[in-house]
Amino acid sequence: MADVTRRIGLSLGADLCWPLCYEEIIKRLDLSIPLNGDTVRFDIERVQIEPFDLQRQGRYDVVMDRLTHWYTTSREWIKKAVLLDDTYVLNNPWSIQSMEKQTSYCAMMRLGLPVPHTMLVPPKEYEPSDDLDSTLERYAKLFDLGAVGDHIGYPMFMKPFDGGAWKGVSKLDAEEALREAYDKSGRLVMHVQKAVDPFDLFVRCVGVGPQLRCVSYDPAAALHDRYTMDTDFLDDDDRTLLEDMTLTINTFFGWDFNSCEALRQPTEAAEAERLAVAKQRGERPGAWAPTGDLPHLWRPIDYANGCPDSQVTSLHFHFPWLVLAKVRWSLFCAATQRKKPLNLNWQPFFDIVDENPDMPLRERLAAFGDIARERLAAEEFEAFCAEHLSHLDEVADEYFSGTHCKDAVHQKVSSLFPEHEIGTFTDLFWNRIQHWRENAADGSIAT
Repeated sequence: MADVTRRIGLSLGADLCWPLCYEEIIKRLDLSIPLNGDTVRFDIERVQIEPFDLQRQGRYDVVMDRLTHWYTTSREWIKKAVLLDDTYVLNNPWSIQSMEKQTSYCAMMRLGLPVPHTMLVPPKEYEPSDDLDSTLERYAKLFDLGAVGDHIGYPMFMKPFDGGAWKGVSKLDAEEALREAYDKSGRLVMHVQKAVDPFDLFVRCVGVGPQLRCVSYDPAAALHDRYTMDTDFLDDDDRTLLEDMTLTINTFFGWDFNSCEALRQPTEAAEAERLAVAKQRGERPGAWAPTGDLPHLWRPIDYANGCPDSQVTSLHFHFPWLVLAKVRWSLFCAATQRKKPLNLNWQPFFDIVDENPDMPLRERLAAFGDIARERLAAEEFEAFCAEHLSHLDEVADEYFSGTHCKDAVHQKVSSLFPEHEIGTFTDLFWNRIQHWRENAADGSIAT
């Protein structure tokens, strides 16, 4: 039996709180896992940004990356590590780079999900280039923005086709507001999307590998209150549907860590909107999967969120769950030397749609979910955690009650809040973590 060390690299940006918690919890776990005839231990390092030699052997078995979606140097290093060093990275870097909201909408429409009516419009302004003027003169048709608004219908949202973090998002109730938002959009390529109206629940479902957490979300609240602390707002049917939807999206795009935002709308209202759009176009209704007897639909609105928010200042009550989910999944991937698929293989999803066009939406999502759980080795993961991480909850409870965790919260708060608010918000987030501990201890939430 050999002693082997699996190295997990943390590729970080402005992150402060969760890496501190993650590193300390793994340290306290003090793992020596017997696996396949070896004793496996773990070493955690923070990845440095520096020149890298393409021929040099990489150090890491797993990388947890927080930079690929915006920082080019780290993204290209990650690609090299996957291709040449067989490193497992949570989110496929090629997919993160190319699969913006536009592609994600089209892909899930192809699978029959009830994505709201959406159009893409050319930008208001352009970056000058050699061939721009001749191209626009020959092929860019003048269009009536008011007619676009009438076609989509109000209220609507305008948002960048590749955006994130609510940047550049406007809710529009009339043509005047649409024209004003478009005039301010500059060189951004924008979507206009019909608002889901009415709706009675907004949920963000976060996935880390096969682990999922549904959170009631209030986008109108201050950032530190958007993730609500509600725990009993979904029945089992709604929860499993959202979990299947999120796993479908994540595995379709090769994302181990992503979040899906969806709004719950009465089926009658959703179907009326779909029929109205079809009548306006003089076409058949759009190709949603049959809704069957579902009393309401979950309308996915924003789900290309690879590497979503991980900070205690927004997650607070849910922060311990996310840290522990990252601990479990990264240790499993490193210990078992999980391989990162180098292609996305969409065909099995398409086969379900094409071979079963009359399959109701709920059954279709369950079939997609089965593919996703198999790709994420969900059963093997659960067995690994039961055998090798059975003491994690005890370690976590002690850690999240201690001074090391509170200092991590304080550091993050200090980096974002004015000095006179640091104490207030440190206490606020700390108390919400303690509320999570209380709920976890009495079994009212999953850890």
